[in-house]
Amino acid sequence: PIRAAAARRVKTGRRRPILADTPSEQDERLETLHSYNVLDTEAEADFDDIVDLASKICETPVSLISLVDEKRQWFKARVGFEPHETTLDQSVCSHAILDGDFTEIPDMGADPRTVDNPLYVGDPRVKFYAGAKLVAPNGQPIGTLCVLDTKPRTLTEFQRQALQTLSRHVMMQLELRKKIRIEEALRAEMDHRVKNSFQTIASLLRMATRKVQDPDAKDVLALVERRFGAVASLHSELMGQGGKSKVQTASYLEQLSKLLAAGAPGHVTIFCEADPGELQAAQASAVGMIVSEFVANSIKHAFPEDRAGEIKISLRRQVETDGWL
Repeated sequence: PIRAAAARRVKTGRRRPILADTPSEQDERLETLHSYNVLDTEAEADFDDIVDLASKICETPVSLISLVDEKRQWFKARVGFEPHETTLDQSVCSHAILDGDFTEIPDMGADPRTVDNPLYVGDPRVKFYAGAKLVAPNGQPIGTLCVLDTKPRTLTEFQRQALQTLSRHVMMQLELRKKIRIEEALRAEMDHRVKNSFQTIASLLRMATRKVQDPDAKDVLALVERRFGAVASLHSELMGQGGKSKVQTASYLEQLSKLLAAGAPGHVTIFCEADPGELQAAQASAVGMIVSEFVANSIKHAFPEDRAGEIKISLRRQVETDGWL
């Protein structure tokens, strides 16, 4: 592997390495790169697999996913290359992003852009470079998927096409992670707003229930409050599962029982026991409504006035029928 010492500039009396020109849309390019939040992140198998495959297909000892930042190039994944980043005077990729979709330098000693590059004049010398640009959907190049070798050579047409195909897969992975991150942020914001709305509505229902004198109206408001509590509990559990459509039964019933206990008379205790398992969101919603109604009727008919007691909510899995009871 190429080590850090070999990647540093060597004093040979040669001219200073030629730095690549600044891209014409550098600000937008850097903004695009930074939007992926990928710089300085941990290694990930999806990207490691890509550089490993690129190295094998192109038969090179080195393969890199290189992201060209303002003052450095940083490697999201690397094979046969120890440094995790280099300065731009060592970056062939900073030249490659200015070219077409694919850059191939058969002999770095014969190309004015790389003849004084510290990688070429180091030991062992990197003499061959090929890179496929990583191009974002807005057209901005953020780096390359590249391969390096210590001897002059060329790639076959198959290898060039394979490297370009793999570079598109790198961008697909980056885009996927970006979209997931955006969706998670939106879901968190929606969850926050919905929780605030639930709290406001629940407070209004409790206030209205206390103020209303008519028994029938009070019963209706209490029913609405219980059903609303079940919906709020279901929402909380779904958000806790990352927006998945399945609900953990034990956690869901625990939250629901706490909501019901908070609205129950002080002389009535409510607790629950539930086997671990999952329910579809629609099933969980129906269970929540049923439990809320059973608890309300139990309080009304089994514990009138100040009669003390407890209500036990139990949900057991029936293995023989693959159902719940």
